[in-house]
Amino acid sequence: MAKLTARPRQGTGKSVTRKLRASGEVPAIAYGHGQEGRALTVNAHELQMLLGSINADNTIIELEIEGGKPVQALIREVQHHPSRPYIQHVDFFQVKAGEKLHVEVPIHLHGTPIGVREGGGTLAEVLRVVSVECLPKDIPAGIDLDINDLGVGESLHVSDVTLPNVTILTDAALVICSVSAQSGAAAAEVADEAAAE
Repeated sequence: MAKLTARPRQGTGKSVTRKLRASGEVPAIAYGHGQEGRALTVNAHELQMLLGSINADNTIIELEIEGGKPVQALIREVQHHPSRPYIQHVDFFQVKAGEKLHVEVPIHLHGTPIGVREGGGTLAEVLRVVSVECLPKDIPAGIDLDINDLGVGESLHVSDVTLPNVTILTDAALVICSVSAQSGAAAAEVADEAAAE
């Protein structure tokens, strides 16, 4: 499990947060389970390294808070500066083992549809994430879909996805990806190329 060290934060307000950022720290807050939010700081470099190595939308991390017990948490919001390359604030949501969560899971398509390879069709990726509800231990890292057998005029829908111990919240009728026939001009070009070969 990915880990991040946090420290209790003393004081609030713009002047305090400005000093923190100047010293390489990012203001943060940890909340959840009806507890009052805890004001924290985390090291900016460590946070950037963590965000570069995980999918922040659905990865539980171990937040090691100085002077307290480690807690498991999801990164709920990362506020970036609108014009400068640094993080202004980060929110952590504490999770419990037996408490279900709502998270977004990325979709990964694998292969090249037969409708593209042999039918001259075009693949359209419509949906890139689905929302799910599950226990922390059952959060999928991603949804892997094999699209090799998808022909022209065929689609994959959310209803085609099955995940163990997970309830999919996204509308089952939504299209994930589809293969459509090319326009007349594009199809003629493909046919000409095939004839030339």
